[in-house]
Amino acid sequence: MRVIFMGSPDFAVPTLDALVEAGHELVAAYTQPPRPAGRGKAERPTPVEDRAGELGIEVRSPKSLRSEAEQEAFAELDADVAVVAAYGLILPQPILDAPMFGCINVHGSLLPRWRGAAPVQRAIMAGDEVTGVTIMQMEAGLDTGPMLLKRAVEIEDKNAAQLTDELAKLGAAMMVEVLADLPSFEPIPQPEDGITYAAKIKKEEARIDWARPARELRRHVQALAPFPGAWFEVDGERIKLLAAEGARGHGTPGEILDGELTIACGNGALRPTLLQRAGKGAMSRDELLRGFPILEGTRLK
Repeated sequence: MRVIFMGSPDFAVPTLDALVEAGHELVAAYTQPPRPAGRGKAERPTPVEDRAGELGIEVRSPKSLRSEAEQEAFAELDADVAVVAAYGLILPQPILDAPMFGCINVHGSLLPRWRGAAPVQRAIMAGDEVTGVTIMQMEAGLDTGPMLLKRAVEIEDKNAAQLTDELAKLGAAMMVEVLADLPSFEPIPQPEDGITYAAKIKKEEARIDWARPARELRRHVQALAPFPGAWFEVDGERIKLLAAEGARGHGTPGEILDGELTIACGNGALRPTLLQRAGKGAMSRDELLRGFPILEGTRLK
């Protein structure tokens, strides 16, 4: 098939690779424009732009697809289908209608649960036992289109990066399966029951509120690891908490209960196992405490 690919982050790259390996003709890769990143704020292309360049695929990175000129340029590619994986821009109706078989999306949840921008993180935060991938026909609504294929994955003790990687590989294989025999996959409307929305992760959410129960906070840490990373502050220094285990103990929320950095929560306690100081790599609790002692009785805000 003649395929337009539309994606931006690492999650989308396995699907791009799988389409090429399956023998489809990739006529263009649409991705978000480069953005400032890192300490130097140099413009950094998306992972999809990097990978498409390596594969020799034409890259297009418009800021919007709303203009008539952009829509005409898209239609002139004469694609059979557009495959979308975490593209990050709204697709206007002329874009959705341009390919012969429309636009088909790889979505990292079991729709209709967790429509929206951050389905992996929200599933972990909510304590869901399973999530998965849905291949869906796109329409104008936010992840509202009919479903072509769904498969489930157990969340277990995975953090957001681990779960995203697993779902990305699964979604790539599922998309290849669907395109191999597209007419045999009957579009099934999403049920009205069970709809939830996965709002984008806000910067202020990353700060740890020790008044919350330890069980919730542990899921919060998993959902934000490794990026943006849940964090707390000690003596004006921000420390990311990348992994933690439940622990026995009680005290005022935010109180350091012992020499092993056990931290009292609103209910129960957490003991960090992997942390990261600003400008440094991830380190164990013992490594952190050797270079940055945090004494018993210290109160974290």
